[in-house]
Amino acid sequence: MKMAMKDGMLRIIEADITQAAIIKSWGSMKYSRSNQMYEGPVSMELLNKLAGIVKLPPAIEAVRKNMNEVQEAVDRERIRKDPKPLVQYPVTKSLYQHQVRAANMALLTFGLVPPEKEEYRDE
Repeated sequence: MKMAMKDGMLRIIEADITQAAIIKSWGSMKYSRSNQMYEGPVSMELLNKLAGIVKLPPAIEAVRKNMNEVQEAVDRERIRKDPKPLVQYPVTKSLYQHQVRAANMALLTFGLVPPEKEEYRDE
């Protein structure tokens, strides 16, 4: 099996019969007869499923690991009892806890704050 990632799409060619059946059962990739390949949007779920059946190329594995790290950081922020702002937010009033939590989660999700920076804070 060969795969490539370009423009937010994952493309797979030369999948054997078993791999093709598994990929087809997920319903997240479409098969193009003209190009003889499966194609679907890159997502954490898709990459994790693929990692379970084949060894991903190093570049794609790095993307998968980064997506998982970001998701874990967002999940930790979601359940944090006393969230502290990751950055100084440009607002004049004090933010409520749920607002700080949501803003922190947005920064993590959109990659404006790396998950490592979030690690040093108290739990």
